[in-house]
Amino acid sequence: MGPTDLHVERLREREPDLRLQFLPDGSQLISIPNVALPVGWNKPATEVHLVVPLGYPFAQPDCFWADTDLRLSSGALPQNAALSTPIPHMPSQAALWFSWHLQAWNAARDDLLTWLTVIRQRLGQPV
Repeated sequence: MGPTDLHVERLREREPDLRLQFLPDGSQLISIPNVALPVGWNKPATEVHLVVPLGYPFAQPDCFWADTDLRLSSGALPQNAALSTPIPHMPSQAALWFSWHLQAWNAARDDLLTWLTVIRQRLGQPV
């Protein structure tokens, strides 16, 4: 079992409903349903999709996707989000793309839980 498998299993311990899909380029798509959202969003939860890139953990994860209908409670699109960037290799699966990037990544220390924590921090700020 390699580091990617170990990190996926560690994430699955925290998120038992996690779904894993292998993509044609060797990357993996992780989908986590019912990620809770605070007041300020138009709904109480969203599904989150993240890509584990080829070369992970040396290649760091980047960006994430949520439900297409996720909006701020005002009805506006969130900052750094767009409907124009599909999930890689999943053009028929519409999703709201968040252009959100890690500031620092250390392959010896960070893992998919680190990335999910960053995603949750972003979604914790309804802007």
